Amino acid sequence: MEALRPETTAAAPPAAPSIDIPRMLKALAPFRVASNGRGAIELAITALPLALLWLAAALLVRGGIWAGALLAIPAGGFLLRLFMIQHDCGHGSFFRGRRANGWTGRIIGAITLTPYEFWRRAHAHHHAGTGNLDRRGSGDIDTLTLAEFRQLSAWGQWRYRLYRHPVTLFLLGPSFQFLLVHRLPTGPARTSPSLWISVMGTNLAIAALFSGIVLLFGVKVLLLVHLPMLLIAATIGIWLFYIQHQFEHAVWDRSEDWSFQTAALQGSSYYDLPPVLRWFSANIGVHHVHHLCSTIPFYRMQNVLKAEPRLKGISRLTLRQSLGTIRLALWDEQSRRMLSFKEAAAVPA
Repeated sequence: MEALRPETTAAAPPAAPSIDIPRMLKALAPFRVASNGRGAIELAITALPLALLWLAAALLVRGGIWAGALLAIPAGGFLLRLFMIQHDCGHGSFFRGRRANGWTGRIIGAITLTPYEFWRRAHAHHHAGTGNLDRRGSGDIDTLTLAEFRQLSAWGQWRYRLYRHPVTLFLLGPSFQFLLVHRLPTGPARTSPSLWISVMGTNLAIAALFSGIVLLFGVKVLLLVHLPMLLIAATIGIWLFYIQHQFEHAVWDRSEDWSFQTAALQGSSYYDLPPVLRWFSANIGVHHVHHLCSTIPFYRMQNVLKAEPRLKGISRLTLRQSLGTIRLALWDEQSRRMLSFKEAAAVPA
């Protein structure tokens, strides 16, 4: 079998099918309807296996069978899917009712270490400004243009290089984001009582959950099962978030040229994953459609692609191609593509 190696996209952007946006939005309208029954099934087939895997791992580790900790790996996959359910709740697309979405999202937030209301607000800002060079910084991977990078001091460039290093983004970043950043009422939460309550209420729920695990199963289970499961899910989640907007021909524009629809379809990727990975990631790879119409539930995304196959040809990335995006770090406004630091150094000043 051929080894899976990074593969970059071509120097020129792949031709995308011409899309009539008004017609496309009209065609997508029937898929925007949530189903309480389908939502309940998706929640059950995610939460129940997660609980069983966690319990099996906890009992094995508590009994001295350390190999039981390996069950944290598949449990992390189910936890990732649970986070994607929380994500859809935040968009009001998982269940029909706002209350059902809200409370499901809040409860899941105590498990995923993500304060629901706070994250929902930040994520809405992300959707509103994706691909807009003048609205960066809200729920995004920090991305500088080539010109901005060159204007930095040597110290500033070193810090940006350190931030964009894969070890920082995918090994240190998930722990920092989910264990620390999500615990602090920063930004709007400083002045918004509801967001402050969201952060601190989630912290209290997490403290209660962690305390319960220690009391019932012991600190070994917390350290060898629960935390690894959380970090596995967080790491995969950060990778998925990265690949959704950090690819070679992702479109970025200044406000005067920015278009919500263009940013959705050409600034967000279609991550064409194998079926098993697609299931665990809850179709979040169909991200260009999600940004175009965020009220479509994840469990209808494959139906969308079947009904509108032209969407498969826009911003498509395979698993192999996605590995090549790790090197990308800077947006070049002249060539309109993401560059690696090495490529950027070869661009005349």
